[in-house]
Amino acid sequence: MASTIEAMQVATGTVVDGKVVVEGVPLQEGALVAVVTRGADEPFSLTAAQEDELLAAMAEIQRGEFVTLEQLLAELPQ
Repeated sequence: MASTIEAMQVATGTVVDGKVVVEGVPLQEGALVAVVTRGADEPFSLTAAQEDELLAAMAEIQRGEFVTLEQLLAELPQ
């Protein structure tokens, strides 16, 4: 089963009145977004090896080398 991943972009924003406000990046109304937050008192950082691993995993996804949720659920023991 082949899947397609649409192009993605990275943007930063600020929470204002409980909503994430992103400036300078056009987002379509109703667009599905993922939000990654920093810990309250812990900065987000990666080692060079972790960054390489993350970039490699993202490249695999872009090539279609991943398991869909449906495939994963079908493979889990009942």
